[in-house]
Amino acid sequence: MADRFRFGHLADTHVGAWGRAPALREALRRAVIEALEEVDRQELEFLVIAGDLFHTPAPDPEEVEPIAAALRRLVEHGRRIYAIYGSHDYLAHRTSWLDVLASAGVFVKVAPQAVRPAGERWTLPYLIDTPTGVRLAGIPGRPHGLDRASYEGMDASEFLASGERHVFLFHAAVEECLPPELRDHVRGIRRSDLPPGCTYYAGGHIHRPYQSVGPGGGLLVNPGAIFGTSRPDLANLGRGAASPGLVVVEVAGTSASARTIPPHLPPIYLPDIEVDGLSAREATIRFESALSVPQVAGALVVPRLKGRLAGGSLAELGVRATEAKARESGAQAVETELDVDPPSGTTVVSRPEAEIVTSRLTELLSASAPGCPLPATEEGLRRAAALLDVLAVPAEDGQTRSDYEAARLRAALAVIEGSAPPADRRKE
Repeated sequence: MADRFRFGHLADTHVGAWGRAPALREALRRAVIEALEEVDRQELEFLVIAGDLFHTPAPDPEEVEPIAAALRRLVEHGRRIYAIYGSHDYLAHRTSWLDVLASAGVFVKVAPQAVRPAGERWTLPYLIDTPTGVRLAGIPGRPHGLDRASYEGMDASEFLASGERHVFLFHAAVEECLPPELRDHVRGIRRSDLPPGCTYYAGGHIHRPYQSVGPGGGLLVNPGAIFGTSRPDLANLGRGAASPGLVVVEVAGTSASARTIPPHLPPIYLPDIEVDGLSAREATIRFESALSVPQVAGALVVPRLKGRLAGGSLAELGVRATEAKARESGAQAVETELDVDPPSGTTVVSRPEAEIVTSRLTELLSASAPGCPLPATEEGLRRAAALLDVLAVPAEDGQTRSDYEAARLRAALAVIEGSAPPADRRKE
């Protein structure tokens, strides 16, 4: 068993994010592949992935294939890969891409256990990385904080009973390590919820990187999102003393130290463009000016327009034409965020929304062909309104499109057949 060795730590790569921005999605994918290649260049013993490798449980196969190939190359070169689910790539009672890749031998799932009911006592399973003798265990992330009960009932005594070095993977916010601006908005676990005395705590979930101390003195690290999934994530890239990226952990005896290798990204240009009090034409001129600067060349450009227009309409802002000009000027990608309100008083509604909906549904049911399951009666109108409600229920976190569509269809049929209550907004 080696006394000194190094391993890698990644989390929150979110491959497949930026679904409506192909160039940003490609930049994210390149950054992740580069990090995986760095594991090989650094000759690291193994890699731990602390959740959210993918942005959804069932990403586009075109996103999965290059990542799977990069992971496979690491395995072929003798690198071991250990992973847990994150809140995005976990799907209850279904097979996710992580399960498929694990079955193919691309990596080992450290924590395959199911969600634990609150108050249930359970024994933390673990495995051993034989070449280094490291004991690894972890708790996977779950949507909506469902993983918190697992920490409350965890018995880690067997995991910690022997062995000199222990690595614990988790995908949850540690409340003591949250940045100040998130402390009132994010609920996580306490530092004391982690098993005490580990050499290294491999965190994930919060997209901001940090290094701290775990219970008992081990090194507690969150590598942050290597690229991110939002404009605020991009704004945080490179800020502060710590940058997101691949964390290289060096173990000497029972102590660990860490350094981060950030991704090589194109320049990122994030102009905020204030349009409050401007006409649509004036706002367009200001928008074009903000994107006609040297910073645009070769950059990932994510501008944000904000404010209330004094005249004109949102359609007159010319967003797509301005984006096209920026790309012609050399921008690698342009993805505009609109936080713009139309001019005051431009939206005129002569009747309450509910009255308009009722009137329109009555017209549609009256014009329906014979055999329509919803008759032009008060009961038919009630069911039609309920049908709109159940079809408007959003997808659950991590739910695939096919599962979502099947759930909506079941709910719609229940309304049409009269077996569901009106305005049923439950999530099947």
